[in-house]
Formats: sequence, C-alpha cells, structure tokens
Amino acid sequence: MFLPDALTVAGRATTLPSMARPAPSELDEETIDVPRTVRFPVELTPPDGFDPERLETWPRVEGRLEWVEGRLFYMPPCGARQQQTVADLVVTLGIWARLHPEFVVGTNEAGMRLGDATRAADGAVWRRAELSGDLGGLPRVPPVLAAEVAGRDEPETQLLEKASWYLDVGVAVVWVLLPKECEVLVVTRAGESRHRVGDRLPPHPRLPDLTPMVDELFLQISAA
Repeated sequence: MFLPDALTVAGRATTLPSMARPAPSELDEETIDVPRTVRFPVELTPPDGFDPERLETWPRVEGRLEWVEGRLFYMPPCGARQQQTVADLVVTLGIWARLHPEFVVGTNEAGMRLGDATRAADGAVWRRAELSGDLGGLPRVPPVLAAEVAGRDEPETQLLEKASWYLDVGVAVVWVLLPKECEVLVVTRAGESRHRVGDRLPPHPRLPDLTPMVDELFLQISAA
C-alpha cells in the first residue's frame, strides 16, 4: 500500500537492492492498493523537507524505505517466512553478542548512513568501540557483519548486488539468508560460498566464535 502523493511511476525497472528502515503505519482513507503486477522496489517522490540523514523527515508508509543514489525506494512489509527467519537470525547474533560484549547487534532494519546512502540490514554487528556515544542517530561506520533475509519480492541476484555494495563501503562479511532454500550465502572480498542445512558457517577473523549452524538460522520455518 502507498500514500497516493508519494507514488512515482518508474520509467524503467531497477535492480537496486531494497532492504530498508521500517516506517510507522499510518493508513487512512487516501491509502490505495497497488496491483500485484507492480515490480518492487518502487521509487517514491520524497516529501517536502525530506532529508535522508534525518529519520523524522522520511515518509510514513506501511513498509520499508531506503535512500540509494539520490532516489527513495519502497518495499512492502515482510511476510511470515522472512520475518520468522529474521527472528532466528537475531536470536543467534544476540546470544553470541552476550558472550562478546565488545560487539553491538542491530536489527529492526538496522539503519546506517554510509557515503551518500541511507540503508538498512535485517541484522548487523558493529564493534562497540567504533560507534559514537550518540545512539539516537544512524551509525556512520560500517558494521563488521551485515545480514539480509530474502523476501518474496527479492531474488538472490538482487541481494547479492546489495552484498557488493556492503563490501564497497567497508563491511567485512555479508550473510544472505534464503528462507525458501534454507541456505546461506557468505560473501567477503575473498569470494562467495553457499552453505546448506547441516553445514556450519565459516569463521571470520574479525568475528570470533561466530560460526552458527545453518539449521539455527531457519529453526522456525523448518518446524512449520
């Protein structure tokens, strides 16, 4: 769903990745349904006074937003399979972080301001010492780990493009979780590897002891 004054009919399809910060739900009589034939992400017209560095100026829509290369993109809310996998991801990272307090875990579309883009991950891990004392704004340093969970409208190729962006801005390792296949792609500058149920994710020198079993990341959807 969109607010009608925010929808821009895109002149061309885009392959830009589009996981992003969730916005508060504010549906009213002007909200319109979007046909299922619409290809996501959809470009929105930024409202008056929009500043990608100030979250309070972002449009209030039901869904996820992201600012990339001077353009504002929208994705619909997460479906059940995606949101359950995100929960398993966060539990895994949270348990690990309790044993490694030198790290901080972010979720709930963990926002970050890197370069001229405002983007977000389903899960991210920063070194605590690298974050500023002001926790009210967007982090301006790249996380060590960024994790993305594929949704219904996000093909693997699209998330791999976002993984490349993460690496370009200084993220050390990216996990791409594919709930439909119950697989995880691990992407670093050294290359890409695919891991299935029964496998353990490979270690990374900047993330001590973070080597979960793939099974842990898909517990809830596997039990369905």
